Amino acid sequence: MVQNGFVVEFTAAAGREDEVAAFLISARAMVGREPETITWFAFRKDDRTFGIFDAFETEEGRAFHLQGEVRQAIDANGDLFAVPPTITPVDLVAAKLPQ
Repeated sequence: MVQNGFVVEFTAAAGREDEVAAFLISARAMVGREPETITWFAFRKDDRTFGIFDAFETEEGRAFHLQGEVRQAIDANGDLFAVPPTITPVDLVAAKLPQ
């Protein structure tokens, strides 16, 4: 059962919104190489606010992801963001996943 997750929120730097969207689209391939990342979503809340939600079965999977390729790419592309992204660990209480 998936029981661990992250909610990450990004605020794009002014004029960099399309680049943040493209960055998140490209991050999908990085996450695809992480077998312990059970589900991963990138989304847009408004013109400048973006986010990621991802979930893991184990704390080890979540910890691995936190230090993985996406995190490294976020750190390397900090100029895309108005402020550093907010990364919030969450404990899942229920989930519905495809079979």
